[in-house]
Amino acid sequence: MAKKQAPDKRPEIYVSTDVEADGPIPGPHSMLSFASVAMLADKTVIGTFSANLETLPGAAGHPVQMQWWKTQPDAWAACRRDLERPEDVLPRYVDWVDKLPGKPVFIAFPAGFDFTWMFWYMMRFAGRSPFGWAALDIKTLGFALTGRPYRKSVKAAFPEHWHDPLPHTHVALDDAMEQGALFCNMLAELRTREAQLAALGSSPDALSDADGSGSDASHPEAAPAKSVR
Repeated sequence: MAKKQAPDKRPEIYVSTDVEADGPIPGPHSMLSFASVAMLADKTVIGTFSANLETLPGAAGHPVQMQWWKTQPDAWAACRRDLERPEDVLPRYVDWVDKLPGKPVFIAFPAGFDFTWMFWYMMRFAGRSPFGWAALDIKTLGFALTGRPYRKSVKAAFPEHWHDPLPHTHVALDDAMEQGALFCNMLAELRTREAQLAALGSSPDALSDADGSGSDASHPEAAPAKSVR
């Protein structure tokens, strides 16, 4: 009979990851650069990982994406220097994630894009994903917290206090840091709401009266939040 495994009491570590690519999907197109920032819920940075990659053999940039890159010369230059082979980088990245002092959770905005790329590259060049099959989507968290329609749950519509004064440059490490801080601020608000609900005896009506969410003026559709950008 197999021994019962002891529960993993390590904290979750949120691995905020940004991908820069030359097209919409991996295989026909290539990941040009990626970066991860490993953070605790209080925004303590445990470590970072970033790399610029050689393009895949036989792949080509998508015309629309390559036209967009022409509008971002600084970001393009940043992701095209010090290039490394994916087969060298991805095993090193997976090892870095494995050595984090906690349970890694992949987060991105939107996770549907960044995790698609990272999962494909990890499976292709490292043979496994240390995150399993799952990723936490910051956009979906914003949808749940604000009550806005999903397609309108964009960074510019989020409350100002969720945004730290960090740049969004399309350089992978900058953007991973920015969205990681955004996520931690959103998570802090979620935990505050949970604590308020618990303190009020799990009464939705009482919580609504306490935070003003029952009034039209406080609803995000009635009073859209301003972005710091």
